[in-house]
Amino acid sequence: MIRFLLTIVVLFAGMTAEAQQSTVKRIYPKQEQKSENRSERRKAERKQRQSEKFIQAEIDSINYANALQALENLDFVLEADQLVFKRGMSVFVSTTTNFISVQNDKAVVQIAPFNAGGGPNGVGGITVEGVASNIQIKTDKRGTSYFSMSVMGKGISATVSITLPKGTDQASVTVNPNFHSNRITLNGTLMPAEKSRIFQGITF
Repeated sequence: MIRFLLTIVVLFAGMTAEAQQSTVKRIYPKQEQKSENRSERRKAERKQRQSEKFIQAEIDSINYANALQALENLDFVLEADQLVFKRGMSVFVSTTTNFISVQNDKAVVQIAPFNAGGGPNGVGGITVEGVASNIQIKTDKRGTSYFSMSVMGKGISATVSITLPKGTDQASVTVNPNFHSNRITLNGTLMPAEKSRIFQGITF
């Protein structure tokens, strides 16, 4: 009898140990597996987008700081990818041959809407140089910076105004001639002169 009871105890103990070592695994139907995979994929994509936005914001912040410093140093180039004429007509152009540059008191304005080349400057438009004076820069409450100067030279007499919004290196430049109303606006990227890849044609 005692031997029988001992056998029962040993078997019970073994079953208890085996039960303690067992694991429970949940099995999902195929439809639930697909739904779970889609959810995980969406989470990963959302995290990736957030990471890309953060990186882009950091890059924009650095580029803005460099652009603003270039304005203050009077050593900058705005490479334009769009020209906007007086009556609102606009055209996309090459950033290599459409620009405004300033180095100390020397200003260059080059407009080349004709990519085929030719024109007075040999690259599809006109290039003029002048001396910059009456230079001012101010920043409003929203952080937008406004740069203005007068440019006088053989082929130019105009007021040049630059608008640089906070947090970006994308700026616009408006050239207002003093003796006629054919103003033109150049939209593009403002940068230190050393980073520019412009090609200057023949000066008027």
